[in-house]
Amino acid sequence: MASKFGLAGGIPERRVRPIWDAIDSRQFKNALKHSTSLLAKCPNSPYALALKSLILERMGKSDEALSVCLNAKDLLYKNDSLLMDDLTLSTLQIVFQRLDRLDLATGCYEYACSKFPSNLDLMMGLFNCYVREYSFVKQQQTAIKMYKLVGEERFLLWAVCSIQLQVDLDHDHVEWLQRILIAGSDKFVINALLLACSNLDCSKNLQYAKPRSNLLKVAAVQQSDLVSVELPEHFLDVFCGNGGEKLAMLAEGLLKKHVASHSLHEPEALIVYISILEQQARYGDALEILSGKLGSLLIIEVDKQRIQGRLLARSGDYATGADIYEKILELWTAVTYNPDDWECFLHYLGCLLEDGSSWSNGVHNDPINPQKSVDCKVSQLPDEVFHSRISTSLAFVKKLQADTSDDFIRCPYLAILEIERRKQLHGKGNDDDIVEALMLYFLKFGHLASFSSDVEVFLQVLTPDKKTEFLAKLMKTLDSPATVPTKALGQSITIFKIQELTGNLYKVPVLELESCAVQMVKMYCKSLPLSKDLDPQESMYGEELLSMVCNVLVQLFWRTRHLGYFIEAIMVLEFGLTIRRYIWQYKILLLHLYSHLGVISLAYEWYKSLDMKNILMETVSHHILPQMLASPLWGDLNNLLKDYLKFMDDHFRESADLTFLAYRHRNYSKVIEFVQFKERLQRSNQYLVARVETSVLQLKQKADNIEEEEDVLKNLNSGVHFVELSNEIGSKTLTFNEDFHSRPWWTPTTEKNYLLGPFEGLSYCPKENLVRNFIDLLLYTKEREENVRRVVEKKSLLPRMIYLSIHSASASLKESVEENGSISGSKISSELKFLLEHHAKMLGYSLSDAVEVVMGVSSGVKSFEAFGSDKIDWINFAVFLNAWNLNSHEPLQPDRDQCGRGIWHVVDTLLVKYISEKIKSMESLVCSPRVDLPILVQLVTEPLAWHGLVIQSCVRSSLPSGKKKKKGGSMDQHSSLVLNGVRDSIQSLCDILKEVAKWIRGQIDRSEDESVENILSSLRKKEQDERPGRVFHVLESLIPSINEAEHGGRICQELKTWSALDVARKIVTGDSTLLHFVPALGAASDLELLPYLSATERVEWIVQALHRWTRSLP
Repeated sequence: MASKFGLAGGIPERRVRPIWDAIDSRQFKNALKHSTSLLAKCPNSPYALALKSLILERMGKSDEALSVCLNAKDLLYKNDSLLMDDLTLSTLQIVFQRLDRLDLATGCYEYACSKFPSNLDLMMGLFNCYVREYSFVKQQQTAIKMYKLVGEERFLLWAVCSIQLQVDLDHDHVEWLQRILIAGSDKFVINALLLACSNLDCSKNLQYAKPRSNLLKVAAVQQSDLVSVELPEHFLDVFCGNGGEKLAMLAEGLLKKHVASHSLHEPEALIVYISILEQQARYGDALEILSGKLGSLLIIEVDKQRIQGRLLARSGDYATGADIYEKILELWTAVTYNPDDWECFLHYLGCLLEDGSSWSNGVHNDPINPQKSVDCKVSQLPDEVFHSRISTSLAFVKKLQADTSDDFIRCPYLAILEIERRKQLHGKGNDDDIVEALMLYFLKFGHLASFSSDVEVFLQVLTPDKKTEFLAKLMKTLDSPATVPTKALGQSITIFKIQELTGNLYKVPVLELESCAVQMVKMYCKSLPLSKDLDPQESMYGEELLSMVCNVLVQLFWRTRHLGYFIEAIMVLEFGLTIRRYIWQYKILLLHLYSHLGVISLAYEWYKSLDMKNILMETVSHHILPQMLASPLWGDLNNLLKDYLKFMDDHFRESADLTFLAYRHRNYSKVIEFVQFKERLQRSNQYLVARVETSVLQLKQKADNIEEEEDVLKNLNSGVHFVELSNEIGSKTLTFNEDFHSRPWWTPTTEKNYLLGPFEGLSYCPKENLVRNFIDLLLYTKEREENVRRVVEKKSLLPRMIYLSIHSASASLKESVEENGSISGSKISSELKFLLEHHAKMLGYSLSDAVEVVMGVSSGVKSFEAFGSDKIDWINFAVFLNAWNLNSHEPLQPDRDQCGRGIWHVVDTLLVKYISEKIKSMESLVCSPRVDLPILVQLVTEPLAWHGLVIQSCVRSSLPSGKKKKKGGSMDQHSSLVLNGVRDSIQSLCDILKEVAKWIRGQIDRSEDESVENILSSLRKKEQDERPGRVFHVLESLIPSINEAEHGGRICQELKTWSALDVARKIVTGDSTLLHFVPALGAASDLELLPYLSATERVEWIVQALHRWTRSLP
């Protein structure tokens, strides 16, 4: 912070410097001591107070910091001369920002600028405040004022960027009109509007003629206040018909006026100018500017040519565009240029064939899941012209190949394949030519790891027979392998990848598929000596083989349902990570294998080993978050959610700093990028889910104690905020930032797991089932968005419904509940009914129909399948329905009088039936994938826990309060009925929880050695026995044969530490982690004390035990 004349905030800098030094070194106590001494000498100095508030905030004393800040603010307002000091204001801004009170910082700067409108430093500070608030309209206005004040180009570009941000974020049209009215009294802005209007061709667009003439009338009164001027006819039609276009016109007008008087001096300014013209589809004007004097601002010729090529193609001048891209491609021999520019070649070919797919807006703009190829259109060119241009492109590519001496440059050779693909799409191609081109490409680049991804799109145009023919030709190359071992290994791996890519591996018999896996493992073992001299952090030769082996073994498990193949896949990956622990692909595969097996603790350990930070927490957490949400590992889940939300919130807080930094460094494209990125993260579906699930987790953790639960609800504002969120989510557009390319084939998305269903036959091929074309992607994203909305809406209602259910149960045993202004019993009932209707609607029913479904399932008339896939939500609905009925004067069903008694038996029956069903479905926790365990966990930690809170509320309200109650027979009878229902419900739930505890005890009492032996026995294969174990046997036989001379010291040492017994024991221990998470058997053993307790003590004890069990179960 610079100071003038040796003063800092009006105080000699020598007195301030020790304070800043102490703050920078985090010696806050020392800094506070210096600050107190300074305030004793300068008690009325706002800067001294600002420094003290900064220190207090860093010490975590937020309330004191805010109080001192407000005192400094008051002093500033009392003495206008102090407002000139930007150092004081900026220090206050830092504190206000960290206290989440940006409005106060903005208010200070607004007041200062109103007193000193010509102070540039203050205006820049105000602009910074608006950047932090993402107030683009006010940014624009402030930037224009600064531009008028000093005439600097950067401030004009700040205004233009602010306008672009308004366009990109698509603010509605009425708001755009208000912007014009607010800023329109300025003569400069009206002139800019006139210039924008002058660009409209009224001969072709007659609807613009009258508005343009009317705008001249506005200009005639530009000295007056535009707000008081009556708008001319059709002004709204033109300037609010499409806000984005008109804002772009305004930005263009501002730049055009500046260029006419001052020209442009920065390359970024020119790029911004061109982008604004592109937004208006005025490519000819943009080309004219680029070809003129302003074009000289772009020093790198290739960058200029790229823009020219894009503008020419988008304007429809494909011939000139092709010439431009051809010039760029000919620069491949230049040292300073990228010689493997595949995107440039696609643009060249697109221009040559007059296909504008490469430049279509919005199709290929997803940075998380980019398209692998251009979805080109079928060329409409006449056959003669098409053949001529294809011949031209082939000749040009041949020339590029001849000029390229580097053996690693793939683009000129891959271009032949793209040309053949275009011919095929046009109906003039030949499969044999594509196969021949693929073989030539394989012979030159088949050893590279990228080969399969390079040719994937070209394999799609081949018929199944031609794919088989291509594979046969590849297999023949193995007869004469390359002389270089690493190259031969790479080609062999590529052939396996192509088999996987074409689906060939999924069509062979089980024994043949198993033999293929054995072949891969043997090849991996033989390749180990090639990596003996590599650093542990370097990729090993043949690493991909074990991932492919894992895929094959999981495929075998899916086909045969033999768990040994699944365990074998785990063993293979654990073996690979023993040799080199940095292979993230292995870790992700293991994570999903352990998740499917139900050993969530091990899955989470492998996820933690990935060490995900920053944006990876957004793109990669989908691998573990859904499993953790359904697990009992609440501590780990809390850490996962807390770390994720901390990153997101920190980014939202700090992204404005990056944006303003980009403004100051005149990197305007980054300004747009930073803001768009922040907006994308704010609309993230995972962020929305994490916010809601964090609150639900808090409610789960405290459900065993109603007083603690009420404290949580109080902190959540009784769930009101989440009800508002549930109402708002329908209008929000969500973003999906997950990187699904890293997921294994059997679970391509978080919603899909092929292993849970039957084998889909020989026609199944994971690679061919992946979403490829843009329309399918849009439909899938839309479906996911609706699913996420539905889930979040239901979860968002939980806190409020729990709050209302607790009070409804309490009100059923009291005449009224009106403590501290709380809502009365009738209001509780009406609001809870409204939320139940909303919940039923999300389940696809009206309230009355939903009640019929619940009653039908409870009575056995209908099966649980009537609930569909939302069984937990239906049982939650029944729990809250019971709570509402306790305090309602409306019958649940027209032909039955059930007012005010509750439907305890209905809820109890649903819970008992469903929990019993899930226990019976899980014969053994170890050695079988456990699909039902997460459901059991959800049953106990959600509907049963919420039901327990209703019970606790009833029992608490029934206990004597020390006050005399009026006698009332009907009230006593009603209370008796309710309490009888409570007692029966407690006994019913205790019985089912005893059954759960018994089942858990049975799992825990299993011998660990017996469980380990069960796992290992699934891998032992006898001769001529069709069982898993062949792959595992190859790995076991490798261990005794290793020697340090051949494999290297590091690999030998690591291999000696690997043991299949240790892996099996780790799986068993992981199971125990779930079952021993919280001791569950203590409460069950206390049941022996029940006969010796009084009736009142028994009820109170059972309630406490019930919720202690609820917390202790997995």
